Amino acid sequence: MRYSKCGRQAGGAALTLAWLLVTSMAAQAACPDYDGLAAAPAAPLPAKQSFRHVRSSVLASVYRPWHMVHDSLVAQGQAATVVAKFDYDAALHKDLEDERVHVYLYGSGMASWEYLGSWLTDDDGKISIGLNARPVGEYRLRMVVEGDGSAAEGNLSVVEPGRDAVLFDVDGTLTLSDFEAYADYAGLAMAEAYAHSPQTVQAYRQKGYQIIYLTARPYWVTPKARSWFASHGLLDGHYRSNVYSSGPIPPNTEQHKADYVRYLRETVGLNIVRAYGNALTDIAAYASAGLPKAETWIIGPHAGKEQTRVVGKDYRAHYRTVVAATPLAACKR
Repeated sequence: MRYSKCGRQAGGAALTLAWLLVTSMAAQAACPDYDGLAAAPAAPLPAKQSFRHVRSSVLASVYRPWHMVHDSLVAQGQAATVVAKFDYDAALHKDLEDERVHVYLYGSGMASWEYLGSWLTDDDGKISIGLNARPVGEYRLRMVVEGDGSAAEGNLSVVEPGRDAVLFDVDGTLTLSDFEAYADYAGLAMAEAYAHSPQTVQAYRQKGYQIIYLTARPYWVTPKARSWFASHGLLDGHYRSNVYSSGPIPPNTEQHKADYVRYLRETVGLNIVRAYGNALTDIAAYASAGLPKAETWIIGPHAGKEQTRVVGKDYRAHYRTVVAATPLAACKR
């Protein structure tokens, strides 16, 4: 078949237009929908019913709930698994076994909460929820114990490959000390933030970056961590603790962080443009996972070691100079 010159020109123009549309869509990739998440309507409550077991009624009457949801972050088109643990008492962690939990989801593009169904906790007080691939966006899961109405919330982030992100350690990086979290957990004090560390996180959020909190804290500190973020005017964003450690000082801090950074970069496809930490394990983990030393910012006594960058004695000067000069994330350009 022969094509006229006019036909070839029309076809070329159509291909050019299609290419421009694709590249335009890529350049306008969605920013994290944190504002939409913050505006979530009040979540529904299931009808309260009796616990399935008398032992659970006794447990809930004696101890305070200490439930937690582990956040999940996946790439566009990937299914997600969200794990939650339900127990009582911050110190004893008495597991809630074989009891029904109702799960709701709200997020980007949704007008109301969606009821996902109910699950029975296992003998470790856990449920595991498989979610089909969702559109790019930020989502919140609310999980409610049927027997007493106690609840926990966690986050699901779905991102397109190449999304720009900034990663923060928490203890000793946003807070003044590695050990303040445990005083906070014990109810002795609220962990104190470095001057302008919350403003630094907020600035990156406003510039369109995905915020990642990666900590070596054991999983059972999660409820206090979420309270700390809220007390400083921060959404908890994507919070990843050491879900495999139950001791107060996890033995595998470096490996835990390096493995998760690799997952974010290689499986999810995040473009982590900058990482913050305070410990030698942070420096080693970030380097092992391929993050450049030129964008590894360290605060505290190890700042500047191994060619890392120095934040300063707090974040005030860093916020006014480095953070202020950071360009908008690709989604906002």
